[in-house]
Parts: sequence; structure tokens; C-alpha cells
Amino acid sequence: MLPPELPPLPALTRAEAEFVDAYLEVVDLVGRINPARSTHTYGALRAAQALVGRAAALKDALTLMHLRGESEVYTHTLAEALRVLDGERRAKRVTMPPVSTS
Repeated sequence: MLPPELPPLPALTRAEAEFVDAYLEVVDLVGRINPARSTHTYGALRAAQALVGRAAALKDALTLMHLRGESEVYTHTLAEALRVLDGERRAKRVTMPPVSTS
């Protein structure tokens, strides 16, 4: 049995797609660094080192959008793209875990 097919990504400009991709990569890295969730310093260190480059890619994507005259961020469309790309689950690692009752 095949898993259910994901909805298609909304139409994005190349810069918007790079923005979304770089944003999710930053979210993934911050989730790996999160002291409330990480278990090893080396993994958090490696994620922190990679964060610098991914933050620069995020800045570059936004700069490109601005230079091309894309002055508005279409939150509904980009949020839809984030949902298709599992952004909600990925962003949860950035937050505090629930309080353990044990």
C-alpha cells in the first residue's frame, strides 16, 4: 500500500522557493541546537556551525526577492508550501517539549 499523495506545492517564484527551503533548513538546525531537545554537544555544535551558512542562504533568498521587486511576502501561499513540506512538525523541535509528568 502506498502512502497518501501529498498535495502539490503552490506556485512559487524561484526566490520564494529558495526562501522556504532555506527557512526550513534554519528551522531544522535550530531544532537540533535547542538545549531542551538536544542530547549531545557535538551534534548541537555541528548544527550551530551549519546555521551560519544556512542563515546566509536565507538572507540571500530574501535579498533576491527584494531586488526583483518582490516586496510582499504572500503568507498564505508560503504557509501552504511550509505545510506541504512538513514545516509544522519541523518547527515543533524549536519549541519547548511538553512537561513530563513522571
